Amino acid sequence: MSAATWVAVGAVGGAGSVARVYGTLLLGRGVPWRGTLAVNLIGAFLLGVLAGCDVRSTTYLIAGTGLLGAFTTFSTWMHECLALWQGGRRSAAAALLLGALVAGLVAAAAGRAAGVALS
Repeated sequence: MSAATWVAVGAVGGAGSVARVYGTLLLGRGVPWRGTLAVNLIGAFLLGVLAGCDVRSTTYLIAGTGLLGAFTTFSTWMHECLALWQGGRRSAAAALLLGALVAGLVAAAAGRAAGVALS
């Protein structure tokens, strides 16, 4: 991998993480897990689009790993599930855990189908 690719991954990774913070705040509107869920589903869809478009490996690395990898957040999703669980909201924790997983797979599949259609 070239130095330019490394720099590009870092640069768009920074942009992706900033977009995640703003997206989570904007889409969450006071409910932290809702914003995280929305951002993760958007990211899963867009990653599916990239996969469906069959972009070159360097483009996929930069856009998929750098931008969307920083935009989405597994760790925050797990933290929010744990916080619900520890707060006694076990049904909500289970629903967020399983619902986000299923919805993420659906979003990625829909994005892939859209990417194939665009190619």
